[in-house]
Amino acid sequence: MYLAFYRTFRPATFDEVVRQEHIVRILKNQIASDKVGHAYLFCGPRGTGKTTLAKIFARAINCENPVNASPCGKCAACRALAAGSNLDISEIDAASNNGVDEMRDLREKVQYPPVAGKYKVYIIDEVHMLTQSAFNAVLKTLEEPPRHAVFILATTEPQKIPATILSRCMRFDFKLIPQRDLEELIKSVFQKTGKEYEDAAVSAIARAGAGSARDSLSIADMCASYSRGKLTYDDVNAVLGSAEWAKVAHICGAILSENASEALSAVEEILATGKGVGVLIKDMLSFMNDCTVVKVCKTAKEIVNLPDETYKIIEGVASTADGHKILRVTEILSKAETDMRYSLNGKITLETAVLKASMPEKDYDLDALIGKINALERRISGGLPSIAPAPQSNFVASVPNKTAAQPVAAYSHAVPPAADTTSAARVAHTPAPAKKIVLQDEDFDPFAAPKQEQPKKEETVQPRIFDNFPAKAPDLASVDKGKVFAGFIKSLRTTHKNAVLFTLCMDLDHTFEGEKLVLLTDSEAVLKSLNRAENSKFISEVLSELGVTGFEVRFKKQGENEYEKALNELKANFNGTDIEIK
Repeated sequence: MYLAFYRTFRPATFDEVVRQEHIVRILKNQIASDKVGHAYLFCGPRGTGKTTLAKIFARAINCENPVNASPCGKCAACRALAAGSNLDISEIDAASNNGVDEMRDLREKVQYPPVAGKYKVYIIDEVHMLTQSAFNAVLKTLEEPPRHAVFILATTEPQKIPATILSRCMRFDFKLIPQRDLEELIKSVFQKTGKEYEDAAVSAIARAGAGSARDSLSIADMCASYSRGKLTYDDVNAVLGSAEWAKVAHICGAILSENASEALSAVEEILATGKGVGVLIKDMLSFMNDCTVVKVCKTAKEIVNLPDETYKIIEGVASTADGHKILRVTEILSKAETDMRYSLNGKITLETAVLKASMPEKDYDLDALIGKINALERRISGGLPSIAPAPQSNFVASVPNKTAAQPVAAYSHAVPPAADTTSAARVAHTPAPAKKIVLQDEDFDPFAAPKQEQPKKEETVQPRIFDNFPAKAPDLASVDKGKVFAGFIKSLRTTHKNAVLFTLCMDLDHTFEGEKLVLLTDSEAVLKSLNRAENSKFISEVLSELGVTGFEVRFKKQGENEYEKALNELKANFNGTDIEIK
């Protein structure tokens, strides 16, 4: 009879267990010092060795001549426990024996002494499946069992176990097995079975195992049966049902380059071959994760452990986008994978995520806005000078009533008179070019925008900020005030000033108080940003060209505050009475 890899190569001693050193050491020391407890709780993800360690520990505490605290397998006790008919080690599946009657039966049988060994061990797997009545039935026995009884409870969900049970057990938390250890385990199994393999294929199997030794060995078993010759990376992808890697790379590259049409066409092409939507989105997430590793880690080649040609493709795709864009696309795909569990049409969910990820200009998410700003900065990075920061300008801040529920802050700025816009004056006020900063290796920033090649020769004539404005500022009285704000926004758009300022001003409301333009916002961040010294000076210069002699930025009024509301109500209730406010 053929046995699966995970059964054939199950560890028989503590030394054969993959990782979990912190648990193995405690159990071995307890056996060596003869301080065996009465109740243990093994909890952790599936396939990490909970049941395996429970069986090894059960045989070791009954072994007559343990070797390095592990069962020798030769003594009479070990041979008796290895037989299928032994009664000293009982494995109970709590998923199918979760009632109170089964626990009462266990409570009665635990009183009988062991037959072959020193201890009678009860291994209760998936113990979180027991009902509340079953837990109550075994509670007292678990706390004070007979001297010959040892309970080992195994579960993947310890949070479902009552606190009264947890407090009576020694708890051991199993950890996921690192990929490198899984690769060594798979290679040792292939070597024992005489199966040839590629390192990239073993890495792919270990990644698919996701920290579980049993899952990894099960996948390795299928791959060994699939491939008659040497196991290759493509063979593993075929067994896992993954979409063709090159096509997945093509989709992700189109998304990062914001080519929605090409990305959606590639998705349709893969789905038309019969690949599952869930498999495709999982492959896309895996590719984006590799891009993140390549973008951030200097030892990415060793971490992803892929063939050179494959690695070069990932490196090329990752170099076309900054870290913020890669992170945004990954989050969108991850959310789509979660939403598919509740979606009646997974294809629409995936296509919507692809469109959203590849069209950031239609998305008002914070990460999308950051991506837009980075793209604009790359467009204007061809040597255009920035406005030199002006000295701190004087401003008057009105202090709100301290009892107001929502304080209203306002900043008033005096706009300088319209400057002479003759050629000589413009040349005199031309800002100096910004200094170039060269990043060294230690200044590496994975979330910075991709570097753009700068022109070898800089232009001798500096671009002028207000070349599009008339030579003389008009009189505000002769200008339609309703068109002033539109002209202000147009001026911001047609100059090379940081695009952030244009973005901030687009959604402002405005009004005039005499000759002063009042800009209204409901965002404190926008308010503070517009009143920064360099932004305030730039806005003042633009408005002066439009004939505006002053401007102010303030919060929108949100209605009367609680203090004013209470005061008005008091006056209404005591009409005709003098009310003194102190």
